[in-house]
Amino acid sequence: MTDYFEVHERDGAARLGEVRLAEPVSTPALADPFLDDAGSLWAGDREVPDGDETALTVLPHRSFPAGTRDEVRESFAVEHPDAEYPSAAVVDSRSARDLGADAYLLSDAQGFVGHGEAFRDAVVRAKESLPPDAALGLSGVATPRNVAVLAYAGVDLVDATLARTKGTQGMYLTADAEHFLEDLDELPCACPACATPRSEFTRADCADHNVNALRAELRRVRERVRSGRLRDYVEGQARHEGWLTAAFREFDDQWGYLEQRTPLMRDAEVTAASAETLDRVEIRRFADRVTSRYRNRFSDQPLVLVPCSATKPYSDSQSHRQFHDAIKWRGHTVSMTSPIGVVPQELETTYPAQHYDSVVTGDWSEDEIGFVAEVLRRYLERNDYSRVIAHVPEDGYREICERVEGAVDLEFEYTCVDHPTTDESLGELNAALQGEPAYSKREREHNTVRAIADYLLGDGAGDDLFGGPGEADVRTTGRYPKLQVWGDDPDAGREGEPGEQLATMVPQYGTLSFTLAGARRWVASDAPTKRVEIDSFVPHGSVLAPGVVDAADDVRVGDEVVIEGPKAFAVGRAAMSGPEMAGSTRGVAVEVRHADEK
Repeated sequence: MTDYFEVHERDGAARLGEVRLAEPVSTPALADPFLDDAGSLWAGDREVPDGDETALTVLPHRSFPAGTRDEVRESFAVEHPDAEYPSAAVVDSRSARDLGADAYLLSDAQGFVGHGEAFRDAVVRAKESLPPDAALGLSGVATPRNVAVLAYAGVDLVDATLARTKGTQGMYLTADAEHFLEDLDELPCACPACATPRSEFTRADCADHNVNALRAELRRVRERVRSGRLRDYVEGQARHEGWLTAAFREFDDQWGYLEQRTPLMRDAEVTAASAETLDRVEIRRFADRVTSRYRNRFSDQPLVLVPCSATKPYSDSQSHRQFHDAIKWRGHTVSMTSPIGVVPQELETTYPAQHYDSVVTGDWSEDEIGFVAEVLRRYLERNDYSRVIAHVPEDGYREICERVEGAVDLEFEYTCVDHPTTDESLGELNAALQGEPAYSKREREHNTVRAIADYLLGDGAGDDLFGGPGEADVRTTGRYPKLQVWGDDPDAGREGEPGEQLATMVPQYGTLSFTLAGARRWVASDAPTKRVEIDSFVPHGSVLAPGVVDAADDVRVGDEVVIEGPKAFAVGRAAMSGPEMAGSTRGVAVEVRHADEK
């Protein structure tokens, strides 16, 4: 049971946490100042210390280096006592287990840090075996250059042992390199240790500088996690050393580990500045849901493919307003973009479709072309259209369309002449849609809330919740994108309202926020329900992890969830993933919006 460590914010596997000592410590952090080691049992018997809340006490332990045989580990395993004070247990990545401690230090860290695949396997294996709300620490491996990647992988505590040792050996460390002290004509740092003139700068000063640099890098990491932008930083930071690049890519291949820990939506912008952006969880999740959950409901209109715009959401841009004036509701607009793939108009506000910024050069890389082409191919195989009109420019977009055209055996009509917004191009687009029926504003709004429900909850959820095309049993009010969804029964609501309100569209994230009536309708429908089971109480404001009895495995941070218990029915937004809720003893699990006592 974790009593003295709590996670406050999450950015993928990285966490912003707090070691709850007499003087609380924010993590990721240097543990040296507050770690009190009771000692190794290899050297002799050790008394279990009394401990107190001024330090994180490392319980008596036996460390097993990497490569130790299982029978040796089992023969010399340590019985860990229950501690009533902040405690840490020393374990190894192969046999880590819940010992009731607040933190766990991996004894074999020096055997896998420095090797991409081994590092990934060790961290993932340990995290899967340890409580989700316990701190994970690595000793003797952290440097200013690698600590951002360590935190990105899920490490909460490090020490300055290696950084200080390298300093005494004459190695001057920075966030992007290691320098032989003798090769430096000037010190590239302004920390207190580096205030000494270069001619008087000693190896002891170098050790102090290295610790300062490590501490400064951890501050930078914490601020990045706080703002949801650690991934952007790590994409560049990982390039400074070969094994870091390998580790970074290995974690991108560990889809389940990162996806479970990555919020469904957040305020942070996704910066598409490198090829690795295509492997981000947010990008891959959006592409997967668009091609496996979303279904086109504008069955009478042709598909109109258009390029993306710098302005988000796309419909606010000047170019897309021009496209709209030419299309006049006679075609279903889908935007093509790197790194997202394809974005149906109904999902243009859904994270990350309106939260990314890409580097615009006019040139598409082969990786970008291949990724968007694959997403478009999968989209067209899932959705039927009578025609496909590609109103896209030559560079990149046209090549993607031509690749997909051959793969799906579907003829594309190209209407762009030179540039999509020229009068001639827009005239060609208008002419191509002559005779096509137009859909109504009401149809667009209904299809939008259905599409968002599909994206959030699962294939077919929109029809299960709000009725299929031509049989809608809901009404929408408000101005897009601030839509409200009401049950189509004016007698069910209060006087002056169109019925009972079910949900509200949240334009900031392109999601749906359910009322209690909407949550009950959700539970009664065939749509997959994201449930959180709680103990016998009525939640007010939030549900804390100790009050959670169980939670659906597919719940992610930011998901809309139904909360049920013996005394309450409620609806809110998840602040933890489902597995984290079920396995944690501290922290906010769900932010409750509405609750009813049974």
